[in-house]
Amino acid sequence: MQELWASEMQTPDLRISCRVSKMLHYEKTPYQELMVVDTYEFGRMLFLDNIIQTNIKDEFVYHEMMAHVGLNTLPNPRRVLVVGGGDGGVIREIIKHPSVEKATLVEIDAKVVEAAQKYLPEISCALTDPRVEVIIDDGIKHVQQSKNKYDMIIVDSTDPIGPAVGLFAGEFYRSVAEALTDDGLFVAQTESPFFNRDLIARVYKEISSAFPLTRLYLACIPTYPGGLWTFTMGSKKHDPLQVDVSRIPDLATKYYSPGIHRACFELPPFVADLIK
Repeated sequence: MQELWASEMQTPDLRISCRVSKMLHYEKTPYQELMVVDTYEFGRMLFLDNIIQTNIKDEFVYHEMMAHVGLNTLPNPRRVLVVGGGDGGVIREIIKHPSVEKATLVEIDAKVVEAAQKYLPEISCALTDPRVEVIIDDGIKHVQQSKNKYDMIIVDSTDPIGPAVGLFAGEFYRSVAEALTDDGLFVAQTESPFFNRDLIARVYKEISSAFPLTRLYLACIPTYPGGLWTFTMGSKKHDPLQVDVSRIPDLATKYYSPGIHRACFELPPFVADLIK
């Protein structure tokens, strides 16, 4: 019997492949190809356009670091927006914070939400929480139409191709700043310091032009290209490095911690060089 493998071409010269035990779902949505497979190494895994988005084994790293670094930097976050992130993992982490009154998810592709709810319930479990609002719409348009509305905005985008290209543009970051309250902040995933060096440098510069304070931080995510991943924070007022980590509550996390909150901003020289 022939083995089935699911592969992502992470660069033209680098591929990551996972042996598949079962194909669970495949469809072409109006926006992209969507596939859910069950793998031997990482469990159930979501692909969009043949690019790994999330999986049961390592998803907690990405989702915790997208949510908690920023939310624990703000003194009392109440209204939070997630752009993209239709799998619901970031939403799951956001509602661990008791101060949050409403978490809004704006996902352009309804089929991603449907697939996550059916095949990835461990990740999507919070999408039905009464504090959560799910809107199927263009996140860029939603941000442009929201002024001074959110305490935190999280841009949980796919790679900068297809419908996600506009989420890595300076004009979008300026719209994000206008959609935030006077002391708000935002976080975006900003790709691999090994394979997306020019993008990280450009995005950091663009965010710095839209926000008084910009910080880059890191996490280790095995299924993302290179294993080392960057996140960029733009903040109007609050500095994550000034947080009293002794006051960070226990959030039942598996990667993020008070120590990680401080340590993730310690950049290796080759990463620090990208944003000088």
